[in-house]
Amino acid sequence: MSEPLRLVVFDVDGTLVDSRAHIVEAMQSAFLELGLEAPTREAVLHGVGLSLPEYMAQLVPEQSSDVHAALADQYRSKSLAQHMAAGPDAKVILYPGIRKVLDTLHRDDFTLLATATGMSRRGLDRIIAQHGLEHHFESTQVADTHPSKPHPSMVHAALSETGVLPTHTVMIGDTSYDIQMGKSAGVGTIGVTWGNHPHEYLAGADQIVETADELMCTLNAWIEELA
Repeated sequence: MSEPLRLVVFDVDGTLVDSRAHIVEAMQSAFLELGLEAPTREAVLHGVGLSLPEYMAQLVPEQSSDVHAALADQYRSKSLAQHMAAGPDAKVILYPGIRKVLDTLHRDDFTLLATATGMSRRGLDRIIAQHGLEHHFESTQVADTHPSKPHPSMVHAALSETGVLPTHTVMIGDTSYDIQMGKSAGVGTIGVTWGNHPHEYLAGADQIVETADELMCTLNAWIEELA
């Protein structure tokens, strides 16, 4: 009798890739372009994972929805300009050990991979192409077509596309939004401490890991329990 399928859903910014410097620079530039005081690095990183309108509303709740929309447009423009200036050979950096985790899971015939990210489709596709990950993910959910985290829509879509049960699924992320999203979708959750939210914000996760090696060990134990 074959094993049941398992699904591992990854956040991207702060979990798979270290894009903090890029995000902070683009966000602060967007605010300055509109004559607003630039948010601190800590404030910017706290909102990573939210969809852009919600992100702006968190940063400047006193501003109108029109200003939030204008900031979102400016952020997209500044972010794209940074990518263009960096050139086609510049890669977003994967966190240490993450490529090994992805490759190991991808080789497992009964484990499927997915993303649930606040990034745009264009941004995610760029990262996937840069690192040759085109065949690793069975489902790629992005902010373009879903409500902002922590709404469980992205996880629900990944479950629907892969046919995997929530009880055989785990959500991995670096922010409280990822953990809340996973909990709302009824799947397991693992928080990683190398990203944008400090350890205490991940307290609701089923497990918290501090390195990619520890993540792989935790996933191996989870797989053995399900097999």
